[in-house]
Amino acid sequence: MTGFGTSFDVLREREFRLLWLGQLISALGDALVPLALTFAVLDLTGSAADLGLVFAAFMGARVLFIVAGGVWSDRLPRQLVMIVADLVRAGTQALVALAFFTDSVAIWHLIVASFLVGGASAFFGPASTGLVKTIVRPERLQEANALINMSQNAIQIFGPVSAGALVVFVGFGPIFALDAITFVASTICLVAMRLPPLPRPERQSFLADARRGFDEVRQRTWLWSAFIVFSISNVTIAMYFVLGPLVVERELGGASDWGLLLTGGAVGGLLGSLVALRYKPVRPLIPAFLLMFFVSAQVAALIPPLPVAGLMLAAVLAVFSIAIGNALWDTMLQQHIPAEAISRVSSLDWMISLVFMPLGYVAAGPLAEAIGLDLTLALAAAIGALANVGLLLVPSVRNLRRLDDVPAAEDPEQVVTPVPVTQI
Repeated sequence: MTGFGTSFDVLREREFRLLWLGQLISALGDALVPLALTFAVLDLTGSAADLGLVFAAFMGARVLFIVAGGVWSDRLPRQLVMIVADLVRAGTQALVALAFFTDSVAIWHLIVASFLVGGASAFFGPASTGLVKTIVRPERLQEANALINMSQNAIQIFGPVSAGALVVFVGFGPIFALDAITFVASTICLVAMRLPPLPRPERQSFLADARRGFDEVRQRTWLWSAFIVFSISNVTIAMYFVLGPLVVERELGGASDWGLLLTGGAVGGLLGSLVALRYKPVRPLIPAFLLMFFVSAQVAALIPPLPVAGLMLAAVLAVFSIAIGNALWDTMLQQHIPAEAISRVSSLDWMISLVFMPLGYVAAGPLAEAIGLDLTLALAAAIGALANVGLLLVPSVRNLRRLDDVPAAEDPEQVVTPVPVTQI
């Protein structure tokens, strides 16, 4: 097979196909929950601060447990770690659904559930990143990452609109029940995978294992400097998802219009993932961070809000950029980080990237009340844009190259792990 079709050859690899299928099914529920959760909180209390607390509980748990998730994903079979994480999320969402069905739900239920789901995700994410590296051939890593993102974004196209309709016609309970079922389906796919036993890592203390991950990051300037910028950018995104629904609720059409914006984002994500299947720049981080301008533009489009069509276009461009950037970034991690440490490095990526995101969720509402909604959004957009452009001043970020461009005679380890500790 030649041409664009070769981008799908990775699906011929059985274990990746099962992993992809499980995450595709899980994405069905994940596509419905964000809108349902947002408007469940607004229905219960009508408070942007409460909405921020629910989102902060999810992200706070990820930050709190992500290092442990990375260490244990490198210590234990990653397949097992992912199965346990899926079962925890399935049980949690089933209990939330039961609370809605019995009309006994309270805001603290949603905060606790978000914390549990976020904690389980802190283990699932690093394990998944490491598992992809071990089951997919190196030259197909970007295609694998792009296909996972593409399938999830394709589901997201219909998810928010469907969620809006389901909220109106059947309520919140069935949405959370469906999400629980999809996590069970993902578990079944993971159980069906037949993976060869991997060498057991040398037994060390938890702190020694965690330190190895920090050492891998510390040695690579492109890695830790990007982590810092991610942490700033994610504050911008957090404020968008707290204040965006508020703007749409007050000045546009409420839940249905917010669903259209999320759908626009999903379309952009699908398009970006399709581009990422074939777009393989020699220096991937340059376009990855330049494209993040559109994330800030999405926030600025709320000041004052453009018509729904304009906000949808802004969402398309923002998530298009994120999808390409994520595929390029994940591939660089998988190509440049040793397999035995990849989950720990991925966990530190998530921890540092998300460390300020709960603060963004919690602070967005009070800050908007203190200095005004428009000024809060303008500050968020400006800070995000400056951080991403500024990162390209770091030479090792601009100069990082794809390893599949390294000539066969060269030793990749010599290229990616040079002697100097603070530069790559």
